[in-house]
Amino acid sequence: MIDRDLRVLAGELGAALRAAGCLCVTAESCTGGLLAGAMTSCPGSSQWFERGFVTYSNAAKIEQLRVSLDTLERYGAVSEETAMEMASGALGAVPSARLALATTGIAGPGGATPGKPVGMVCFGIARRVGAGITTRGVTRVFEGDREAIRLAAVRFALQAALDDLGRGA
Repeated sequence: MIDRDLRVLAGELGAALRAAGCLCVTAESCTGGLLAGAMTSCPGSSQWFERGFVTYSNAAKIEQLRVSLDTLERYGAVSEETAMEMASGALGAVPSARLALATTGIAGPGGATPGKPVGMVCFGIARRVGAGITTRGVTRVFEGDREAIRLAAVRFALQAALDDLGRGA
């Protein structure tokens, strides 16, 4: 459920993207389109949101976002490395976009593995800078049930994107 606070935060990101002349794209796994849904809940989002990829399976990550099989085997689907490849792959697939946000994690209630608890979400943020793409990854562990974890991940991604735009990187 996209609540008022998420819509406001998404609107702030939209305003920052418009001011920077950027289009945004999302690449989601554990949030399953909720991040794109938050963004498109804002009137006028077509001015700054280009498209979203929901790549829940590893096959989808490989086929649509060019995440390497080696990355998935070495680090797993829930890793900063995978999140960063998802974000850069989304930018590679959408030449008009300048910012990409990716989410991959374990929303629960099952799925935890040693070192990867329920609530762990990895984020990738990619920016098109000149002819290249820069990426960064970050991991957070959120508490609560599946819905709470997914909403917290969306909130974090929106805020991280705002922070990234503020840095002008």
